[in-house]
Amino acid sequence: MRTQRCHGRVIATVVGCTALVLAVTGTAQAAHRPAPDRQVLPANDGWAAAGTGTTGGAAADAAHVHTVTDWAGFKAALADGGSAPKIIKVQGTIDADGPDCASFEAPGYDFDTYLKTYDPAVWGRDKNLDGEPDNSPEGLRRASQAAQDAYIKANVPANTTIIGIGKDAGFKGASLQIKGVDNVIVRNLTLESPLDCFPQWDPTDTADGNWNSEYDSAVIYGSTHVWMDHDTFTDGAHPDSTLPYYYGRIFEQHDGELDIVKGADYVTASWNVFEDHDKTILIGNSDSASTAAVDRGHLKVTFHHNLFSNLVERAPRVRFGQVDSYNNHFVAGDGYSYSYGIGMESQLVAEHNAFTLPDGAKAGSILKKWKEAPLTADDNYVNGELTDLIAVHNAQVPTEILQSGAGWTPTLRTRVDPARAVPGIVDHCAGAGKLR
Repeated sequence: MRTQRCHGRVIATVVGCTALVLAVTGTAQAAHRPAPDRQVLPANDGWAAAGTGTTGGAAADAAHVHTVTDWAGFKAALADGGSAPKIIKVQGTIDADGPDCASFEAPGYDFDTYLKTYDPAVWGRDKNLDGEPDNSPEGLRRASQAAQDAYIKANVPANTTIIGIGKDAGFKGASLQIKGVDNVIVRNLTLESPLDCFPQWDPTDTADGNWNSEYDSAVIYGSTHVWMDHDTFTDGAHPDSTLPYYYGRIFEQHDGELDIVKGADYVTASWNVFEDHDKTILIGNSDSASTAAVDRGHLKVTFHHNLFSNLVERAPRVRFGQVDSYNNHFVAGDGYSYSYGIGMESQLVAEHNAFTLPDGAKAGSILKKWKEAPLTADDNYVNGELTDLIAVHNAQVPTEILQSGAGWTPTLRTRVDPARAVPGIVDHCAGAGKLR
């Protein structure tokens, strides 16, 4: 039980997010809302409300409402009925990563042999491994990774709502593939990042080489009208600090938490928690001419009332898209690099957000310039102080001057909370288990 302040006024003593939401939106409106599994994205709630809006599986008949408790059952529910509206209720935590990494190994694969073969002292650092034949240690790694890929990825069809039941629903090690479809809702799930059992060594990636991994917790690839709401994205029991080192580089087994790529459009991510991760959210995955031809005019995404906690970078990194990011709380931790990555032809609007930085972290690092692309960044607070993010960046990083003015004004917003109130509201109500 605590006192909450919302829109500059004290709302009596409230219990939990339900009372807070009622106080903000009005009791009568909330009382007539359908059950969570039948709820649709409200009008004007971010880019996913554009055009036809986002309803997911709200129109599902009784035959296409499933409750699942294991990975096989979840995949079967996704496949049932094709693109007919469906609701999939996830009960408990579903393990999607298989018995162990050994279960995915191709015959003959041996990690020690891989390490000996591609040790930089033997292989060198001037060529990658992509041309290695199928019977080589790298070829066997590829085959092993393909087996894991087929197991942990789940293809989400159009007109689907996936929703967790209660406070402990979610997946460990799953990669939700929302590819080439329209009208998907994913709510109230904890998504613990997949661990790539078979990262690839690339000696040409930086001067020291890098281990590169596959598998995002969720990928929105060429899809439209997607609402991600009240989910928690986390590395969970396997943060990067627990991963080993080989060749002097971290054996990176994580990719992103949420990637939005390949011409995806009309996405709203609201009231989520993104935590304990390095490369978190990518919007547009390349600067190449072929990618630009697909992405220009697309990648319209809204982020609001999300908590970004203990992340290193990409919250998000943006290419091409018109991205509206407002009323989010960013809490930096050890290893913090930046929050917003300003990339090729991006048009980011970042307003009414709150940033909590530790001692030693500079406000100028909140923005990272990758390419020349003006942005709008107004009414943002850093450690409780109103801060011009562009001005402080340009003062502290004078070699990477950013320009102001994204060239568009967001109109698809519902409520906008005062930036100074955002930490109290978002920290209290964002993430899985908080949906009402």
